[in-house]
Amino acid sequence: MALHCSRACRQYLLHLAQDNVEFRLPEIKALLSLRGQPFCSTEDFQERSPFWLLKSLSEADVRSIMTRTVCAKSVFELWGHGRTHPELQSSLEKYPAEDMAPFLQQDSTYKINVYTFNKTLEFKDRIQKIDDMEYLPFQGKVDLKNPHHIFCLLEDYGTDPNNIPDEPFYVYFGRWIADGQRELIRSHSVKKRHFIGNTSMDAGLSFIMANHARVRGHDVVFDPFVGTGSLLVACSHYGAYVCGTDIDYNTIHGIGKASRKNQKWRGPDENIRANLRQYGLERFYLDVLVSDASKAIWRKGPLFDAILTDPPYGIRESTRRTGSQKEIIRPPEDYGGDSHVPVSMAYHLSDIFSDLLNFAARYLVMGGRLVYWLPIYRPEYREETVPLHPCLRLVSNCEQTLSSHTSRRLITMEKTKELEDSDVMSLLQDSGYSPYQGHNAFREKYFSGITKRSGKDEGKMQTKEDD
Repeated sequence: MALHCSRACRQYLLHLAQDNVEFRLPEIKALLSLRGQPFCSTEDFQERSPFWLLKSLSEADVRSIMTRTVCAKSVFELWGHGRTHPELQSSLEKYPAEDMAPFLQQDSTYKINVYTFNKTLEFKDRIQKIDDMEYLPFQGKVDLKNPHHIFCLLEDYGTDPNNIPDEPFYVYFGRWIADGQRELIRSHSVKKRHFIGNTSMDAGLSFIMANHARVRGHDVVFDPFVGTGSLLVACSHYGAYVCGTDIDYNTIHGIGKASRKNQKWRGPDENIRANLRQYGLERFYLDVLVSDASKAIWRKGPLFDAILTDPPYGIRESTRRTGSQKEIIRPPEDYGGDSHVPVSMAYHLSDIFSDLLNFAARYLVMGGRLVYWLPIYRPEYREETVPLHPCLRLVSNCEQTLSSHTSRRLITMEKTKELEDSDVMSLLQDSGYSPYQGHNAFREKYFSGITKRSGKDEGKMQTKEDD
């Protein structure tokens, strides 16, 4: 692994959080692409590791990443690394002195932190590790409260909490540059949100989706299943103008029963606009409309820089669309002689995603991204089941496990060509276009799995009683 070269070839150590592991690489790649930079790591790159070595980047590049990422904790300018502390010392001694010098001046102050992954060290052991690094040519004074420069010794003890080695598998030393935006997960928690619903998106995942979509300032972002607007909050945080639609009148207008514990009805100012106002982002709110996602209401042509959404799966929120007399196939006598025609009809998951991809192909700007959740019955999942579209390129596909038999996958797609009439005709004729057809029974399979688990648990209990 070549470490020492010119400043332009310097390596950086990215320290990542260990939640939402599958979402980390697409997020970092998306944020780098905003600066026109590719993701370049070392040959022994391990995607699930808590530490990544990045190369061919500038300090400005990595600082830019850290202003947005919620998947990475910190980034360091890497000065040395090795499998053992003697290897680390040898690596540090080879690091160009002229590159170290600006941070080791006599009139500067510094401190050294010790971070251990998957192991807790006592305070005296941490101090000893710092003392053992006396070979570094620091000339300034130690200042633990407000130093000019912060350095960190990082030790990796693997990912198995039941088999922690006495010595680390790998050690790193570097200069701290910046922290990520993990604080957003706490400050924007839905527990503190003014307006919430049964399916309000987790704050961390909302920001991850916005990053996967490469949402930027002055973008126009749309959510066709907007719900309580969690995704709009995340996108507006990055300076995007946000709007959305939903078929649920009560949700859009913030009326009806409340989802919060110990609250029966929603208050007079519980709505999406109030959520953006809560975070000082109301100026980015365009509007939300009561509308059926299966029936586009927009003028033709590219309108949105990004489309982010979490469609209903039929579990906690119903999947429905507006219907008409022509679409009613049940005989009139089934309605008890009443001439009333239902205003809503079933909206199959396969139709939801077919409509969503067609909508994105028509209304996204070129290069704009669609980011959405796809519910999966895991025993039947294959990569081929992910819906595709001739105008959209699949960028990433990340899984979030919901149970032993179900999960949802965060799909990111990018528009690569304009939708033409010939594309529409080919899609109508291509029966293989929507491979998600087999998952229309996701709701039944979801509850079937719960029933089976409950049955097994009851069986176990019965066996214990018989014993």
